[in-house]
Amino acid sequence: MTEHRTSAPERERAPDPARSAGTAPPETRSVAELSALLRTGQLRSTELVARCRARIAAVDHRLNAVLALDDTAEEQARRSDARHAAGRPLGPLDGIPVLLKDTIGTAGLATTAGSRLLGHVPPPQDAELVARLRRAGAVVLGKTNLSEWANFRSTSGSEGWSAVGGQTRNPHAPDRSPWGSSAGSAAAIAAGMAPLAFGTETDGSLVCPAGACGVAAIKPEPGALPLDGIVPVSTVQDAVGPMAARLADAVTGLAALGGLGPAAAAAPRPAPLRGLRLGRWRVRRMAAEAEAVLDRAEERLVAEGAAVVPVPVDMPVEMLVEGLRALYAEFRPSIEAYLATRPGAPRTLEDLIAGNRADPAETALFGQDLFEQTARVTDEEREAAPEQRRRARGLARHLLDEALREHGVDALFAATNGPAWPIDHSAGDPRVKTSCTPAALAGYPNVSVPVGFSGGLPIGMSVFGPATTARLLPVALAVESCCGDRRWPVQGPTGQE
Repeated sequence: MTEHRTSAPERERAPDPARSAGTAPPETRSVAELSALLRTGQLRSTELVARCRARIAAVDHRLNAVLALDDTAEEQARRSDARHAAGRPLGPLDGIPVLLKDTIGTAGLATTAGSRLLGHVPPPQDAELVARLRRAGAVVLGKTNLSEWANFRSTSGSEGWSAVGGQTRNPHAPDRSPWGSSAGSAAAIAAGMAPLAFGTETDGSLVCPAGACGVAAIKPEPGALPLDGIVPVSTVQDAVGPMAARLADAVTGLAALGGLGPAAAAAPRPAPLRGLRLGRWRVRRMAAEAEAVLDRAEERLVAEGAAVVPVPVDMPVEMLVEGLRALYAEFRPSIEAYLATRPGAPRTLEDLIAGNRADPAETALFGQDLFEQTARVTDEEREAAPEQRRRARGLARHLLDEALREHGVDALFAATNGPAWPIDHSAGDPRVKTSCTPAALAGYPNVSVPVGFSGGLPIGMSVFGPATTARLLPVALAVESCCGDRRWPVQGPTGQE
C-alpha cells in the first residue's frame, strides 16, 4: 500500500534560493465548501486527491513534509464518489483527503515514528482514529514526517528531523524550523498539500508547529480521541488532534470523529465577541516579536467588544518537576506496550537503544540521551509515577481554574511561539519559550490559531483554560474570527515577504 517518497539522504538538499514560489495552492477552499461540492457532484473526490498529490509533487521536494503516500487513495476516493452519486455520503469528511503523522497506525502503510527501526513491517491494523476516519469516508492520503519518536529520543534533537524522512522545513522560509514534533502535518497544511491533517501532542507538539507554520490546531483533552494504535510518549498525557488552514475545518474533523463527546449535537459556533472576557498571559522571556503581534491582536479584540485583562500564570516548580518525573517513568511501559503490537519490531526500550547504536544513520546528528535516561528509571520510580502525575495534574488544574475564577475570564490566551529559528544541525535547536505546558500538564485542551507575522514568519495565539474542548472552542473560534491572519507561504529562502 505504501508509495515511499524519498530516502533521508536525498531529502536533505538545501533550499533553492533562486526559486520564489509565492502563489496560493490550487485548492484553498474550506472543508465545508469541499464537502458541499462533493455532495452536489460539482467536485469528485478523485479530482481532489489528484490535486493534493500534484501539490505534494510540486512543493514537497523543498519541504520534506510527506513521508509516504498511500497508493490506495484513488480507490478510496472512487468509493466516496460512488456514495455521493448514490446520495449516501457518510458525513462531512466523506471524500476529504487527510494526512496523518507517522506515529498514527495505518494497516499496510508505513508507521515508523520517523525511526528506521520501525520501517520494516507496517502495523497489521489501523489505529482506532484511522478506523473512525475510514468509517467517516475520509481518504487517507499518506503519512507525514515528524521529530523522530515524537521528539523523545534526545534533548539535543532537531525539531522536524527523522532518520526516515530527513529534515522537514518551514513552508514560509525553508531555512527555518517547522517546530515539532507534528512538524510534517503542520508544514503540509501550510503548503496546501491537503485540507486536513492529524498529529499528536504530549506538550506542545500540535500547537507549536501550528503556530510556527501559520495554521490552526486543536489539542483536545487526553482521551477525547482514542490513542489505540498510536506510537506513544505517555499514554497518560498524550493527545491526538487535527490541523487545518482554518480552525473551523479542524473543528469539523474533530467533531466528525467523536472528539467533542456524545453530547455535542453539532460543531460549536464562535461565541459573541462583545461581552467576552479574556485573560492575557505574557509568558516570561517569550520572544518580543511574538508579544508585539499579540499586542495588535489584543487591540483588535478590544475594538470588537471583548474585554482583555492581564493574568499571570506562574507555574510552581513542584508541578514541573513532578510532571517530568512522571513522564519519564511512563515512557517505558507506554512504548513497550505499543511495540508488543508490532510484528517484527523491537520489543523493549533496550532493543531500541541497541538498534540506534547499530545504525549510523540514526545517530548521525544526535544521540539518544532521553532513551538512555528513561531506561534507568527504577521500578520504585515507576510505582511512584501515578501519584506524581496526580499531583502535577492537580496543581496545573488548580492554576488554570483559579486564573479563570479569580479574574472572571472565559479563557486565557498567550503567544504560542516566537518566530521560527534557522535550522542548524551542528548547533542544535535553541531553547525557546512557549505557552503550552500548563494546559498539557492539566490535561486541558489548547487551541492555536495564526494571528500575525514577524519578518514573514507566522506567530500563533494559544487559547486555553476551560477544562473541555467543547467549552473552549466557541471562544477560540471567536478569537480567530477577529484576529486570524492566514497567508499562503511565499516559500522564499529567508521568510521575507
